[in-house]
Amino acid sequence: MAKKWVKFPHPDKAYTYDAASLKKCWARLHKGDREPFPTDKPVIDAWRHFHAGEFAQAVEMGIEAGRAGVNAAVKAQTVYASHLEKAEKTKLALLEEAVAMADERRRAAPKDANAHYLYAYALGRYGQEISVAKALAQGFGGKIKEALLAAMKLDARHADAHTAYGSYQAEVIGKVGGIVAGLTYGAKKESAVEYYQKALKLFPESPITHIEYGNGLLLLYGDAKIDEASRLYEKAASLKPHDAMERLDVELAKSELE
Repeated sequence: MAKKWVKFPHPDKAYTYDAASLKKCWARLHKGDREPFPTDKPVIDAWRHFHAGEFAQAVEMGIEAGRAGVNAAVKAQTVYASHLEKAEKTKLALLEEAVAMADERRRAAPKDANAHYLYAYALGRYGQEISVAKALAQGFGGKIKEALLAAMKLDARHADAHTAYGSYQAEVIGKVGGIVAGLTYGAKKESAVEYYQKALKLFPESPITHIEYGNGLLLLYGDAKIDEASRLYEKAASLKPHDAMERLDVELAKSELE
């Protein structure tokens, strides 16, 4: 399957890190997900492929390396499926597989905050593909919430988990309305906004946090927040991407503005 993967459309030397430059830039590259710098060379290589946009190789090497390498594989496969895979059936299969890998990893490493986040991330993207209503009917809501709360409990500075928890609440409210969302899922408008703002405080240079916040405001408040959402998309589009994933997010922001 990996051989047929769509090539990353914006290759750039700036996203190609050797082991030394990866270590030097690691804190910035992983400011959102707080993944610790790997101790094993195969895991380092998996992440180098990920940042360069060589997602198929990142998945292959991450799975082969095992343990912490699985996080690189899950993230690469989820980013690839969400942004680049066009065939609906393949996209769903890839996301489903990423969810299973992430679930296994977080059970094997319950203290790994990012493993819990990546499970929620893959499951959330899968849920968006099949429709939020279907995802909630299948009980994804509780699983996503539990995984994100676990990630934030283990690491209070996990910016991506804060963003995702804001989006989780916004999507649930957007689908079932404020009262049901509050009673059944503990999702509240003020809380969603609070988590987005905390995420921005933790990682102000994050394109995806600005995009998700903009999307969330539109879900929660509709046209009343269209100006604020547009400002957030504009900010995302103006940020300098440091790797392939951020570049895909910046391009997404530009397309939202069009």
